[in-house]
Amino acid sequence: MPNNKTATLTVRIAPEFKEALRSAAETEHRSLSNMIEVLIRDHCRNHGISLQEDQKRNKDA
Repeated sequence: MPNNKTATLTVRIAPEFKEALRSAAETEHRSLSNMIEVLIRDHCRNHGISLQEDQKRNKDA
């Protein structure tokens, strides 16, 4: 569920990680920002970390 508000996050990563991210995003026709969100969401779900969007979805159900 898309959120209308966004936050800025500035990070420094090795060029090879940035290139891998760009390649992965391009393969899935995603922006870099969206690809990062997908990776974080998948990581959290795989490790039992709840996200605010999941908590909101559960309240609305």
